[in-house]
Amino acid sequence: MNLKKFKLLVLFTFLVLQCKCGIYSFTGASIPPGVTTFQVNFFENLAGNRPGSIIEPGLDNDFTNALQDIIMNQTNLNLVSKEGQLIYEGEITEYSVTPMSATAENTAAQNRLRMAVAFRFFNIKSEDDNFERTYSFFYDFPAELQVYDVIDTAHKEIFDRITQDIFNDTLAKW
Repeated sequence: MNLKKFKLLVLFTFLVLQCKCGIYSFTGASIPPGVTTFQVNFFENLAGNRPGSIIEPGLDNDFTNALQDIIMNQTNLNLVSKEGQLIYEGEITEYSVTPMSATAENTAAQNRLRMAVAFRFFNIKSEDDNFERTYSFFYDFPAELQVYDVIDTAHKEIFDRITQDIFNDTLAKW
């Protein structure tokens, strides 16, 4: 009799766990019911229109691809070029380098590369999820280096942070 109760308990526990964990993934994504596609529109680089900003060729394409990649890698959603159920769009509004700390000789000891993105999210299945927000992040580097000396590392760190924040706000909802 005890073996039979044990088997029922194990079966019941398994069924409860299956029901409770059905809509979550190991990445923390919580895909809304019925959503199977997403669309990432091109993030145009408008930073050059802002005083103090610098123009980085290809920045817009690289950021758009980074956002597509994180969603594809952490969900089972299909990327589409139009009529997506989740739509990601926006513009790069800032890309600038500023001195952050000074030496005794009044020269910069450290510089900061900062990027900001004006972002908009649309969930076709649930308009209550739609929002607009600005995301930004930075990368500090020694003043004796030029931006082009650190650009690959800087872009990776900045893109990773901004795209992860967007992912969390749209799909993880932590």
